[in-house]
Amino acid sequence: MIQQAALLDRRPQPMGSDVPLPAPAPDHARRIEELGRIILAYSEVTDKLQRSHEQLTQTVQSLREEISEKNRQLERKTRLAALGEMAASMAHEIRNPLGGINLYASLLAKDVSDRPASLEVVRKISGGVKRLEALVSQVLQFAREISLNVAPMDLSQTVAQSIDFAADAIVRRQIHLDVDGPPTLNVNADALLIGQVILNLLLNAAEAMETGGTLTIRFGAPAEPPARQFFISVSDTGPGISPQAMDRLFDPFFTTKATGTGLGLPIVQRIIEAHDGTIIAANQSGGGARFEIRV
Repeated sequence: MIQQAALLDRRPQPMGSDVPLPAPAPDHARRIEELGRIILAYSEVTDKLQRSHEQLTQTVQSLREEISEKNRQLERKTRLAALGEMAASMAHEIRNPLGGINLYASLLAKDVSDRPASLEVVRKISGGVKRLEALVSQVLQFAREISLNVAPMDLSQTVAQSIDFAADAIVRRQIHLDVDGPPTLNVNADALLIGQVILNLLLNAAEAMETGGTLTIRFGAPAEPPARQFFISVSDTGPGISPQAMDRLFDPFFTTKATGTGLGLPIVQRIIEAHDGTIIAANQSGGGARFEIRV
């Protein structure tokens, strides 16, 4: 009986018993640990590669968009250059006969000075000639190469002078003017041309509004790129820019005004680009248009 009990004690134990399994060999445990580290390192490398791939994809997409935009700008500049040459040639051909018409109109005005009705007709002829001469001058200004006279200037003073020149249009329409800028801001630019840009934008904003609107001009040192020296923003409370006009604002001879020449904004853009700056037009969320210059 004792021998039979001993034999029974040596029988294999069933699964799930409390008998502990033998511990893995040290080499086997070390290999498992090393394999875990290798898998973790591989996962980290995979994550880094995935992030690098995503960043490269974004960079490539950004570069493609930038190249596409540069190509559009180059195409536009090439088209405008050809148009400018043609317009300059036509302007020169028109200017000479205009001088003769104006001379004959002045002689005719003397002959009919005692006849008010005839004199009024002659004055209308002279007025038409003057408008054509102004258009020819603008065409030539647009077509010719812009030569900058860059020198130290006070932008605040230039803004104030432009406001004085636009005062008649602003007061006549009873427009409230809001000016926000430092008392002095020294920059390097062509004061005459920058003043022309500001005056043109102020007059456009005033003409876009009915009586009683608000015209706002803000300027100052740049807070962020791409501006290097200063920014200027001119906004109004008018009807804003229609989607049809937005893409053509800076095209020569495009205008929404009954008496406009369509050369004011293209000349403004050329002046700003000559300063290596940018001009952007947009509609404000509260209504009205805004033009922002960064130089």
